[in-house]
Amino acid sequence: MTGPIDLHDRYDEPDQLRDQLRRLLRHRAVIALGIVLGLLGGAALAFLRAHTYTSASEVLVRSTADPFGTVNVAADNQVSMGTEQQVAASAAVAARAARLLGQADSTAGALGSGLRITNPAKSQVLRFEFTARTPRRAARGANAFAEAYLADRKARNQAAVQRAGRSVQQQIALVQAKTKTADDTDGKAVQSELDTLHRRLVEINSRDTDGGDVVRRGEAPGRPAGPGRPVLLGLGLASGLALGLLLAWLRSALDTRVRSADEARAVLRTPVLGLLPREPRDPGEDTLLRVGHRGGDRAETYRALAYRLRRTAPTAGAGRILVVAPRRGAATEEAAVNLAAALTECGDDVLLVDADPGTPALTARLPLLPDAARTPGQPAPPEGSRLVDAGTAGHFACHAGGGTGAPAAGSAAHPVPPGPASRTAVVLARPLLEHAGALALAQRVDGVLLVVDLGTTRRDDLKRVHELIDCSGGTLLGAVLDAGGRRGRLRAALRRRTGSGPQAGPAAPAVELPAQDETRTASRR
Repeated sequence: MTGPIDLHDRYDEPDQLRDQLRRLLRHRAVIALGIVLGLLGGAALAFLRAHTYTSASEVLVRSTADPFGTVNVAADNQVSMGTEQQVAASAAVAARAARLLGQADSTAGALGSGLRITNPAKSQVLRFEFTARTPRRAARGANAFAEAYLADRKARNQAAVQRAGRSVQQQIALVQAKTKTADDTDGKAVQSELDTLHRRLVEINSRDTDGGDVVRRGEAPGRPAGPGRPVLLGLGLASGLALGLLLAWLRSALDTRVRSADEARAVLRTPVLGLLPREPRDPGEDTLLRVGHRGGDRAETYRALAYRLRRTAPTAGAGRILVVAPRRGAATEEAAVNLAAALTECGDDVLLVDADPGTPALTARLPLLPDAARTPGQPAPPEGSRLVDAGTAGHFACHAGGGTGAPAAGSAAHPVPPGPASRTAVVLARPLLEHAGALALAQRVDGVLLVVDLGTTRRDDLKRVHELIDCSGGTLLGAVLDAGGRRGRLRAALRRRTGSGPQAGPAAPAVELPAQDETRTASRR
């Protein structure tokens, strides 16, 4: 009895095939390069190679096997076409063809290199194909070899006639010598034998010594031999496509960067909570806040991320979330700011903490509200914090823990302002693989949200981040993948470094993050 059939493997094969195709199509430039190289190679062969021309003549070979014996033998059994094919390709025939073309016998070897002799199956026809640089020379060469072969065969037949004739004449001479000593009875028998030999001699001398007939003469070809230009270009295109696919496969196999959500999920062993899509940006735009001020797919992705975190986070509500990236270049600031706005839109009291002293303060690049705009009855933000206008989402507090714009050497425990237990804190910290101090924050928050830049982050970096967070006792909530690229962020960072953007304000006073409550500490242990 056979076991149960696993239907998942059957349905996984199309998915694996589609995944392989997507990996190949990521390297479209490499595939295009292979196609261009193939087309250039085909064009070079089509337009730059020396063309050759081939002409063919055909000869019908007559029976010459024992031509002076019985005539009742079948012709196909009297001719060895294999032997005749070798004779036609001999040096003697090539020398005769050279003389017919007006060349010296010493050129017979080079002349024979352009000759190809074939014998169609079940036939007594020899086909002479001659290849040369010009059509006229190809036709002359094919005809010359056909005539040279027939001349050589005729000479061999004439030599055979002469040998047979001499043999019969010798027999006649012996019989004539017998007639001088024979009596009348024997004389009649000798005379009869002598008459037979004379008839045999006449038959030998009357034989046709021509070895065959030319049934097709070579003509000047109108096109060069081999594939034409369209065929060569098509072959070049196919070869280039195959080369491009091979190079793309090699590039994909050797590429260590994270290119898809499946790769990030397999390396981190955590869910991918969101995929930030690409969105066109206006030239010179450096707006971090999207939720509440702008629409678009990225803003909706941040809203979906906020709802998912509120349901799946360990605190199932208010808590502290650390937003961090493996290395600089990812959209950590944008993710932290918009996540805070989205959580505010969900009804949470949110505090955004900038714990990265190596970048200008976030408060200098966010739309701030005056201090008088605080709603009566609402708890005051921590000291040194400012209210950020999130548009339709409301407003949230932002505390610039860094803001000097220079990488300051501090302790491992980054300063983070305290707040009430009902407040949700979104903490923005330095990259994990560049500053180990962020690991101290990973121990003191409820979860870590990793921002990964697709196309630039390497799988080894994600493995190291997973190991560091796990060893430090932190909880990795999941990853947010940014497919928008880093070109716009690099331009914005360059403007901030050169001073064309808003300048950072003075650093806010630092306060320490309060100790975790015993319940969360015990649950984490």
